[in-house]
Amino acid sequence: MTFVQTELASQPASWSRAAELADGLRGSGQLPEAGERTAVVGCGTSYYMAQAYAALREGAGQGETDAFAASEFPAGRRYDRVVALTRSGTTTEVLDLLAAVRGGARTTAITADPETPIRSAADDLVVLDFADEQSVVQTRFATTALTLLRAHLGLHTASVVADGERAVAEPLPEGITDCSQFTFLGQGWTVGLANEGALKMREAALAWTESYPAMEYRHGPISITTKGTATWLLGAAPDGLAEQVGATGGLWVAGELDPLAELVRIQRLALALADARGLDPDRPRHLTRSVILAGE
Repeated sequence: MTFVQTELASQPASWSRAAELADGLRGSGQLPEAGERTAVVGCGTSYYMAQAYAALREGAGQGETDAFAASEFPAGRRYDRVVALTRSGTTTEVLDLLAAVRGGARTTAITADPETPIRSAADDLVVLDFADEQSVVQTRFATTALTLLRAHLGLHTASVVADGERAVAEPLPEGITDCSQFTFLGQGWTVGLANEGALKMREAALAWTESYPAMEYRHGPISITTKGTATWLLGAAPDGLAEQVGATGGLWVAGELDPLAELVRIQRLALALADARGLDPDRPRHLTRSVILAGE
């Protein structure tokens, strides 16, 4: 098995550990407290997890929460807290941002490797070393970090883990691996998950993939949908969307599991396509485990 296959399959167990850790962090001040104006930042996969968490936190009434790619953080905007998601703890844009905001906002880094520059870059450090990965393509760390934050909001339940176990074990949707194009849709917090699903497909399988908020899909992108394409929704579907996709001849996949577990199914699809195309998902084209800019 590849590294990424092994790490993908371990996600439900990692989620349980993250939920236990979240319970221990309550009241510690290491994660955003209710009412704090919060920005969540990351790069690549971590940015999409930031999008999901920002929508969950604000939707839960915990305070205004924004998500940014670390390189696009608005320098003049003020926050009480900046949370950085960084698996490696070495990403240039994240380290530069934390240095720039330190003293103006309390900073928290969530990482898999504390023995990196991130240790001294943030005020608070939350370590998910049990979710670290050897693979370049992120699966376990990203979903475990989101589970930690979701549990801290009181939005994680044992059913999420049960759905994750189903996602690891059950067959993929019939006919999905025969498709040539894939669109992933979400609403609210699952828009970030849809973005991440599309990224996984590009990274591991070099697949033609797109992602949109579900309602935006009808404003143009649905025109690419036809026989041999797939449209996969994470979460609840807007009224009439399944019927509209069906009328195009495209394959419609309605997410029946918790959206985070649906993301696991998409990860599995990416690996299945990579295998069918003779690709090694542990060695994705043009990618490295961490982006460190020249001179760093």
